[in-house]
Amino acid sequence: MQDTSDQAFEAARGRLRGIAYRMLGSVAEAEDVLQDAWLRWHGARDGEVDDTTAFLVKVVTNLCLDRLKSARARREHYVGEWLPEPLVDDDSAYQPGPEAACEFAHDLSFALLRTLEALSPLERAAFLLHDVFDIDFNAVAVALEREPAACRQLAARARQHVRDSRPRYVVAAQDGERLARAFVGAVMAGDLAGLTGLLAADVGFYSDGGGKVAAVPYPLHGADKVARALIGFTKSAALDAVRGRYARINGMPGLLLTTVEGAVVQTFAFAVDDAGRIAAIYIQRNPDKLRHVGV
Repeated sequence: MQDTSDQAFEAARGRLRGIAYRMLGSVAEAEDVLQDAWLRWHGARDGEVDDTTAFLVKVVTNLCLDRLKSARARREHYVGEWLPEPLVDDDSAYQPGPEAACEFAHDLSFALLRTLEALSPLERAAFLLHDVFDIDFNAVAVALEREPAACRQLAARARQHVRDSRPRYVVAAQDGERLARAFVGAVMAGDLAGLTGLLAADVGFYSDGGGKVAAVPYPLHGADKVARALIGFTKSAALDAVRGRYARINGMPGLLLTTVEGAVVQTFAFAVDDAGRIAAIYIQRNPDKLRHVGV
């Protein structure tokens, strides 16, 4: 007799949530997918479920593929840069398994999630299921309703795109916090030389306001350009009503900015190179993408 109990579903929840978030880049949509999957799980007919995990992975993957069809159309009209919804501090709930912290940071990094956006939905699914969640291609084929050979080709094409987007270096927590504090100090003091010294020469800057709040609508590159932009923004912003604290954002060192009342208004996430300099800055300001973030 198949087991469609809540206990069986909960045992798979972390993996399912991780797949859905990486597929969609949205915490809210990932949770909606899990709710729909739970309903399908409880509605499964006798004999329909031979393997609990395989059944649920297939359901969640296909629910995500359905959502991506409409999401792709919406994102073609998205205002400015698109960044995923940030995972703050409690991102362990989205781990694919007991892998090392560095692999976890790679798999949730903003750079990788932005690259996944450029892939077709099937390429994204094949890559995530096999390369991130270590599901063999026969099982991937069942989930995607394709031949194993076709799934290998999908994953191989995806792998070519994501190879350069996976960070080669993950900073230790204490070093990340030290770097974030130095960043804040230099920006607030208007210390151009000090801030530039914290940045890699080819640093990238990405900001998502979604057309809802002010944000730079295109990427910036280069230490001097990014440093001048950050200091300029700070001078023009009303920061007396904002509080900040260090946080881990998608496995990376970052900052959480809140109002005095505690509402989250912005997150910073920093990719760090092997020289200890900030290689990329990801700023999420879109209020729709910050609703799930607690303090």
